[in-house]
Amino acid sequence: MDPFSPDAPAWLHLLLVGGIGLCIGSFLNVVVHRLPRMLARDWRQQAFEVIRETEGERLPRPEEGYDLVKPRSHCPACGHMITAWENIPVVSYLVLRGRCRGCGAHISLRYPLVEALTGALSIVVLLQFGWGWVAAWALIYTWGLLALTFIDFDRTILPDNITLPLLWLGLLVNTQGLFTTLTDAIYGAAAGYLALWSIYWAFKLVTGKEGMGYGDFKLLSAVGAWLGWQLLPLTILLSSFVGAIVGLALILFRRHDRAQPIPFGPFLAAGGWIALMWGDWINQQYLNLTF
Repeated sequence: MDPFSPDAPAWLHLLLVGGIGLCIGSFLNVVVHRLPRMLARDWRQQAFEVIRETEGERLPRPEEGYDLVKPRSHCPACGHMITAWENIPVVSYLVLRGRCRGCGAHISLRYPLVEALTGALSIVVLLQFGWGWVAAWALIYTWGLLALTFIDFDRTILPDNITLPLLWLGLLVNTQGLFTTLTDAIYGAAAGYLALWSIYWAFKLVTGKEGMGYGDFKLLSAVGAWLGWQLLPLTILLSSFVGAIVGLALILFRRHDRAQPIPFGPFLAAGGWIALMWGDWINQQYLNLTF
């Protein structure tokens, strides 16, 4: 039986997408860990280039290659290379009981949690959209938002390497009208950027402080490119609601200093994902209650 066939049983589609989601989650762990370090290396090298051109100083030796593929994943404590069977999503963590096979060092619980979350959200996407191209593109949108969420939590940055391709991909997908019309997608991309850009400058003029980063503008622009301008107000509302709850919880449980900024990108991603899944239904329910 071909699991990729539209005529395959629904449970087989769910099993397939869940398994793919787990594997993608494992890859996202690599992206979240390595991409910020790759960017830091690139920025450092660019800074050296500027110093050489302006001051004539000798450049240091280029750093060794470091990307999403090399060097191989290894234990940071003992250098033990991770084998294929030690890298099976979730299963390997449970079999190894969260410990390195080489030295017994603790492995962060977040790795299997990211894998499990990616698998679970992938299944939810399939249940919502059914088997087909719409679900396939929705999965890519979901995985991109997950990567941005955890990178922003860790490093308070939203890399252009992900946000900009996500934005352009949303526009390309909607040339076929899969999630909204191309016109609404273009307006959504522009409105998403300008909405947060305006809030940023208004806040800065009033307080003299920066309330968010430019990566947030680009992320909301990407959401607008995928979903259209109509779902942007709901996305911002959902993002603010989720952010307020999480922020209060962190402060109440004394796990976050009030003076320390909380990245807004993860909440924008959460709002954008909820809007993709149930945005039209939520808007309709709101209109039914108010009119």
